[in-house]
Amino acid sequence: MRRPQHDEIHEHVHEHDRGLSYDLPVLARRRMIRLMAGASLVPLVGCSGEHDSAGSACATIPEETAGPYPGDGSNGVNVLKESGVVRGDIRKSFGDSAGGTAGGVPLTVTLTVVDADSGCGTPKKGAAVYLWHCDREGRYSLYTEGVTDENYLRGVQETDEKGQVTFTSVFPGCYPGRWPHIHFEVYGGLADATAATDITSTSQLAFPKDVCDTVYATEGYAASVRNLASLSLESDSIFRDGYDRQLASVKGGVGAGYTATLTLPV
Repeated sequence: MRRPQHDEIHEHVHEHDRGLSYDLPVLARRRMIRLMAGASLVPLVGCSGEHDSAGSACATIPEETAGPYPGDGSNGVNVLKESGVVRGDIRKSFGDSAGGTAGGVPLTVTLTVVDADSGCGTPKKGAAVYLWHCDREGRYSLYTEGVTDENYLRGVQETDEKGQVTFTSVFPGCYPGRWPHIHFEVYGGLADATAATDITSTSQLAFPKDVCDTVYATEGYAASVRNLASLSLESDSIFRDGYDRQLASVKGGVGAGYTATLTLPV
């Protein structure tokens, strides 16, 4: 089912994600699951090969808010129905946009969608992933002042036989109040994604601190250095109740770029 539409965006707070009060229903649900897990009622295992007592399932990717800038029609503009949104390289705006290109350290994101009910052992071929994130300056295309006419750093891909999608992008900046992250929605298929219907899962990917420190020391990320200094994964409004299954594995360097990978059990 679709998420409820957000009625408004309050401009007095830099709220690309609205924090604890906005996400309380989701966070409360996840904390309840963890409490149950502590009582051995619900196993919290990832895709390491461990199964539950029935040997048939692994933990799904945690559900998170899409934030106020999803671009999927749930809060205003809907980029998913635009021709050109199905693409691997999301650095440049497309269609009738202003045609800008997002700058920054190169980043390739590979997500692997797997069937949680099979113990994470079965890739979900033919699913679809919509991915979006802020630019180097911490702005979201379509919404943030200065880039409302852009739609870069947004795209949809269909999973291959390995359950994988790959996006060519740039490393996102760090804006006030949120740990560096990427948003994504998983759909049952490409037709669902481009119609913006029947989301299977909505979540976020987090980046390791050491990688963020290295990237933000490069040109164009000065504001991110200041913003990151006051944040931690443990205090972030989204990731502070657990981020192990959302923390990407990142390899590479600022010259040739980085590759981030994450498995998404759904």
